[in-house]
Formats: sequence, structure tokens, C-alpha cells
Amino acid sequence: MAKLKKIRLGDLLVKYGVISEAQLGEALRIQQESGKKLGKILVERGLITEQRLLEFLADQLDVELVDLAQYRVDPDAAHSLSESQARRFRALPLKRKPNGTYQVAMADPTNVMAVDRLEHLLGAEVEPAVASESALLRALDRVFTRSHQMSSLADEIGAELGEESQRGLPEVEPGSEDAPVARLINALFTQAVQMGSSDIHVEPDEDALLVRCRIDGVLQERMRTDRQVAEAVVSRLKLMAELDIAERRLPQDGRFRITVGGHRLDVRLSTMPIQNGEAAVMRLLDQSAGLIGLEELGMEEEVRRRFEHLVRIPHGMVLVTGPTGSGKTTTLYAALNRINDTGQKIITVEDPVEYQLPLVSQVQVNPRIDLTFARVLRSILRQDPDTVMVGEIRDQETGSIAIRAALTGHLVFSTLHTNDAPGTVTRLIDMGLEPFLVASSLRGVVAQRLVRRICPSCRVEDRPSAAVLQGLGLDPREAEGTIFYRGEGCVECNNTGFRGRVGIYELMEVDGPVREAISRNDRGAVECALEGQEAHRTLRESGLAKVRAGVTSLEEVLRVTAEDQEYAHLGTP
Repeated sequence: MAKLKKIRLGDLLVKYGVISEAQLGEALRIQQESGKKLGKILVERGLITEQRLLEFLADQLDVELVDLAQYRVDPDAAHSLSESQARRFRALPLKRKPNGTYQVAMADPTNVMAVDRLEHLLGAEVEPAVASESALLRALDRVFTRSHQMSSLADEIGAELGEESQRGLPEVEPGSEDAPVARLINALFTQAVQMGSSDIHVEPDEDALLVRCRIDGVLQERMRTDRQVAEAVVSRLKLMAELDIAERRLPQDGRFRITVGGHRLDVRLSTMPIQNGEAAVMRLLDQSAGLIGLEELGMEEEVRRRFEHLVRIPHGMVLVTGPTGSGKTTTLYAALNRINDTGQKIITVEDPVEYQLPLVSQVQVNPRIDLTFARVLRSILRQDPDTVMVGEIRDQETGSIAIRAALTGHLVFSTLHTNDAPGTVTRLIDMGLEPFLVASSLRGVVAQRLVRRICPSCRVEDRPSAAVLQGLGLDPREAEGTIFYRGEGCVECNNTGFRGRVGIYELMEVDGPVREAISRNDRGAVECALEGQEAHRTLRESGLAKVRAGVTSLEEVLRVTAEDQEYAHLGTP
């Protein structure tokens, strides 16, 4: 490739009539005062759009204009530069061509000196491409995700601890914010926020410390370092949660709040003694995130309409079920937000209180002082509520009080851990609740799971295997007319092919036939009665509807709904 010619951007824009001489003069004056780049000043003043400027540069320099949101970056090429070098030059190596040349996305390819410096650092010829600076910075966040910084800090902690520091942790003091362990934890939280993590797992192995983050419901390894760092990290976290750092034989639970990049995180910390030390798991609740409305949950229109009817019934019990991390609380908050107004007295009992709701009296349970779900519920009815939300029905006592409230003119919301909607009946009765009371109080059940959305930036058509179709009970001939999709992997989705999650739902409305079957404690009769409900779909059927709409993949639906171990391994990792 021929060397880039040096151009004067302002002069060219005037030459081709994009801006006037007067506008260029004013922009140059602002540039001299502020030090900003000329192109950024022109965009900020509305004299040219960023896209038009990028197209102009690409045309004048005869280079490619790349959309990093849809470009699949080669990770090996991207890491040919260090993070500091990439950020300094606003440059990201995209790929290495067969002839050894690097194609590098740059925010300012007119900077010939920067191109020369990049060629020196990479040890090869550079073929510049132009990209939006904002998109470039987002791509750098995703490519590097502070992993190098975290590894360096971990090495620094290991050097400070030495071989004899495993018994004591003098550097982990409450005020030592500049200590390497404090900076490592801050970098860990920053990375977790950038990656959209819901949980952070810190696990000492036999000879290493493993840090993994749960992103869109799947654990991904983010760091592996020397095991001796583990004790320092866990002790620091326990200090932040005001736990006993001297107690390493028993599990402990705590919480703390931290602000990272404008995100206010409520962190729930759980420590557990394991064979190789102490493991810590942190659940991250982003207090800065807004509440999700019913329309944004991903329910099919008919299911959403019928569920909204259930949450407006003046009395009875509505349950949301599913495993841990399936979005049950989010669904309940959306339902509460829909009916929340000055004419309603709403009280919630939660562990923990995840979002602050206006006009709602929210109670945080505290087992340490015997402030349990059951104890709070026993007092709630004297507070004259219209609607009560119980974070989870965990035992017979809590379930009995919730049913009593539902039968005495109150609307009760709660969650339960079951695999599907009909299983809710079996679970409640197994707790010791009378079938006729369950039948009388229960108005509806929503079972749900979360499936990952295919990344829209790298979505391509896919041809599923016969085994996957068989695992989902689909006839290959019936599937011939359907277009299936998958994600190839790109910078925007961290090369996973997925970005974000959406719910799949099974709605069970307790009508006459279902109520009669519940009274007999006959699960088979409950399932038969559900077949007659117009809006009823199983979780798998709801997932397949998302597949046909191009939202998710067949493998992802199989991952969250597989009941047969023969097919479970075919789901996406």
C-alpha cells in the first residue's frame, strides 16, 4: 500500500464546499484555545456530521471506513498493541493480512506521525482504516477490559506478600485505597461493569486464583493468577462488607455499595470455606439502572395482556417461578410499577431490596435479628396494605401467611423455585400447604427463563444440526421453511455471538378446571387443563417463538430448557 499523504483537513473541507472560510477560521480559533481536534470541533458545532466527516476522510485518504460495531476483530491482532499504546494513538489493530500488513482502525488516520509510530511498535507495515472515535473507545473497552491492568496488580500483590504473608494481610487496611489489592478490586469491578456482569466469582484453586464473571447468564474466565493473592483479595472484600476477616471456617454474608464509572452498585457478598481456601461470590445490582416495564420483558403480546389482567385483580396470589438468576424479581418489579399509584398501599418484604420504588414501603429482612419473611408478614396486615410482595416463599410458615393474606382481600406477589408453572402446585403442597387453600388463593403463575439475544452486529443465517432439532422435538421437514440465525462474534459482543438477554415465559391462569385439578393435587390433570387455555405456551414453545423471530438461537433455547441429558450438551456454552 502507498504511504498516506499528509492532508490539511480544514483546507480540503473548504475546497469541496463542505464549510466556509469563515467557519474554518472560527473552528481554528477554538482549536487554538481548547486544544481539541479540528474534526471534533466541526462536529460539535453542527457544521458537519460525524458520519459525513468519516466518509470524507476515507474518500480523500483512499482508506476503508469501518463500522466497529459490526466488525469482527481478530483478538491476536488487537493485542499486538498494549492497552496504553492503543488508547494513546486511538488505534485498534483489526487483523493481520497474509502479507504481514496490519489493518488498523484509527480515529485520525491523517496523523502520519502516529502511523509511523504504530509501524515501529508493530514491526510491520500499517494499513490505516478510519473509524468513529466513540466506537473505537467502546471497542478498546471491550478488547482490553482491564485484564492486563488486573494481572499486573495481582503480580504486584504477590511480590509484596512474599512467601510468608499468607498468614497476615497488613496491606488490607480500611483506609488503604492506594494499596495494590484495593486497586485490583476496583479494576475488577470496573471490568465487570464494562462487560455487563451480574456476578463475580473469586475462587482459589490448588495452584491459582481464578476470577470469573457471569455475563448474560454464562460464566467467563477473566483472570488467573498466583493463588497466594486469593487471601488478600477475599480479606479486602470482607472488610468492605464489614465481615469478620479472622473467621475463615464458616460461610459469611454481607453487602456494600460502590460507585464505578457512574454506576452505583449494590454488592451482595457471600464467602464460603472450600478445600483450597475461601471462595467469594458477589452479586452486582446496578442501582443506576432504571426499572424495566412490562412491555420490555419480552412477553408475547397475548401473554403480557393476560398477565397484566392478573396483576390488576384486587385479591389472590400471583407467583413468578424459575431458578436463581432467571429474572423473577425484575418481573415482579415491573408488575408492581404498573399498579403503583397514590390509591394503592403497597408493602414489599425483600432480601435484598434491589430497587427503590416511590410510594412503596419496602422492608429488608435481616435474619441476624430474626427479622424474617414470616415475622414481617405477620405484622404487615396491620399496616392496611392493598398489595403485598414477598421476595420468596421459602417455607410452610411464609406460604401459609401469604395464602391467608390472599384469602382476606389482599393481592399477594411472590417467587418460588420451580422448573415450570404446573410444578408450582406440587412445590407448595410439598411444603405442607393444603391443596384446597392453594386452589382458593392462587390466581396465576408465570414460569420464566432468560435466553441470550443474538448480537445484532454479527448476526448471520444458520443451519441447525439434526441433533439440535431432535433435542427440541422439531421435525426437520417442518423447520425447512424457517430462517435460523446465530452470532459469529464481534467486538460488540466480546466474540460470544450474544449481547443481552430476553425472557421466555409460561403463563398458567388458575381457571375452573385448573382449580379443580389443584384441589385434587393432580399434576397430570393440571397439565391437561392447561392445554385448553388459549394463551398457554410451554417455556420451550415460548423460546421457539423467539427463535422464529430471529431473537435467539435454537442452541440457546435448548440450553435453558433441555430436560434430557442426551441433548443438554448441544446447548450453547
